[in-house]
Amino acid sequence: MHNVEVVVILLSIMAGLAALAEKIKISYPILLVIVGLGIGLVPGLPTIALNPEIVFFVFLPPLLYAAAWNTSWHDFKKAKRAISLLAIGLVLFTTSIVAVAAHYFIPGFTWPLAFLLGAIISPPDAVAATSVTKGLNVPKRVLTILEGESLVNDASGIIAFRYAVIAVTTGNFVFWEAGVNFIVVVVGGIAVGLVVGLLFFYLHKICTMTSTIDVILTLLTPFIAYIVAERIHTSGVLAVVVAGLFLSFRSSAILSHNTRINALAVWETLVFILNGIIFILIGLQLPSVMKGIGTQHSLLTLVGYGLMIGIIIMIIRLLWMYPGAYLPRILSKKIRQMEPRPSWKAVFIIGWTGMRGVVSLAAALALPVTMENGQPFPQRDMILFITFVVIMFTLLFQGLTLPYIVRKLNIPSSDQEEIEEQLARVKLASSVILHIEENFAIGVVHDDVLNQVKNKYELKINHLHRKVRTEDSTKDTSELFHQLHGMQKELLKVERGAILEMHQQGSVSEEVLRRLEYELDLEESRLVLEEKTSVL
Repeated sequence: MHNVEVVVILLSIMAGLAALAEKIKISYPILLVIVGLGIGLVPGLPTIALNPEIVFFVFLPPLLYAAAWNTSWHDFKKAKRAISLLAIGLVLFTTSIVAVAAHYFIPGFTWPLAFLLGAIISPPDAVAATSVTKGLNVPKRVLTILEGESLVNDASGIIAFRYAVIAVTTGNFVFWEAGVNFIVVVVGGIAVGLVVGLLFFYLHKICTMTSTIDVILTLLTPFIAYIVAERIHTSGVLAVVVAGLFLSFRSSAILSHNTRINALAVWETLVFILNGIIFILIGLQLPSVMKGIGTQHSLLTLVGYGLMIGIIIMIIRLLWMYPGAYLPRILSKKIRQMEPRPSWKAVFIIGWTGMRGVVSLAAALALPVTMENGQPFPQRDMILFITFVVIMFTLLFQGLTLPYIVRKLNIPSSDQEEIEEQLARVKLASSVILHIEENFAIGVVHDDVLNQVKNKYELKINHLHRKVRTEDSTKDTSELFHQLHGMQKELLKVERGAILEMHQQGSVSEEVLRRLEYELDLEESRLVLEEKTSVL
């Protein structure tokens, strides 16, 4: 089967399953993994192998970049301690504990091999965490910590993996050298990300001719950052993340409104496609994973090893969470004064959201087949199979139970962000009113025009003031505001009907139709966004 045919089939399956997931209210990555696993078990079908180079150079950079772009730099800084404890401390701690368990409970696992297995499965998956929590009633700070952890932990996990491979293949490992190299790789990746971010910042400033060129530049940025960092042997993951955070923070200064609208549509589609293909490919890997398993251990025994490691990493994460959340508060008066006490429920949700995914699988697949002396890489097939079982166990067990746990815990989400948004909207509308009064005097601009414009913003301000003052905004709405929105939406339908009728009669061209439809689409999008905020 040709590669193009495979891609078309995967995209078709993915689209259908995503629609089904929406209907049955299940996270679509989980459904894709289950169906991919089922397809992989069908006898006679060709094996679709996942190339680790494709994951690291094609899938990972844009997915990380999109996650970094959508992460608030201010929120990231506020949660940097929690993110660092998870993305670096927990990854290294998990690697060590898994190494101990593998060395003592799995036959044939030397210390280097045990640490290698720990490094492979230690980082939770960025794509899985953000996809499974999407749409759940999870507090904003929890999402910030999960997103921030997923942006950084891949780097620490991959770096640990590379040193573990060196230790296995060469038999040499010097701890202090690895520590120094770790710092060099991290600092180098951050530096590359900043340089690439600056480069594309000025390219966006220069290339202002069309939004298409700007969108293309946003697509190129993660790949350039990753490739440059990897070529000079630094962290490509950190380079992509830093470039994304750097440019996202400055996006208002470099991207036009048209670019933002177009880029949003392009990136939402791209991320959806890449996520879908990745998760269905994870499920499809079972046949290729099974091929390498010999007769030395029974299938049931190997599954047992994988489940044991999966349960261990779940327990490790939960045990790490509470000391990591509360010990800094106990030891530091400044932290107690600056930060609110975290809810044990929120801490538990972060601890439960530790699914493994494509990065772990790609790392296992990237293990060399032979050593430097030509001997087969020891326990390669067993490592790959255990990694696969751990991924499936965490994705299916934790992923399927997470929505239920979130509902049962019933964590009250903070309304601070909603209040902040409402106050910002009041400030914007008030600034417009002040500008009108100071710069558009009656006589210069017709008073009917002034009154019409001012009435619109005054109506919005009155509505927002009521919402800011009340604790339960759903009980206090502005009837006039909703009447205005209702009329505008109805008039948009009238305009759409009129333009379509003219098009069917042949009195307007396709080009005119598309231009007018685009204007109506933008206006309707604005109304929908305003309507959503009016019921927050």
